Amino acid sequence: MSDTGRKSMTDQLGDKMRPDSQKTTTEKMGDAASGMGDRVAGAVQPDSQKSTTQKMGDSMRSGGDNTSGQGKGMAQSVSDMASNAAQGVKDTMGSAMGAGNTGATERK
Repeated sequence: MSDTGRKSMTDQLGDKMRPDSQKTTTEKMGDAASGMGDRVAGAVQPDSQKSTTQKMGDSMRSGGDNTSGQGKGMAQSVSDMASNAAQGVKDTMGSAMGAGNTGATERK
């Protein structure tokens, strides 16, 4: 069970259990976006309004974030997420358009 506007612990664990190498770019971007949204929601929601499960999840994630050296501010994290999303769109568009193929032919 998750608090309103929060990602359930089951969903969070599912996202972490599946290796990134088995995820599509779209799935990776979705995980990053939903994870960021949950972090923001956890940061602004007072502990007194969180379920016990959400408190534990936030505490565990906070400890993990600190020990993994993320130490980035929220603005940097959002910037990174936007950059990754833009790169994903470029990669997808490049594949769809045949990267490097402009359609122009060279004349001699």
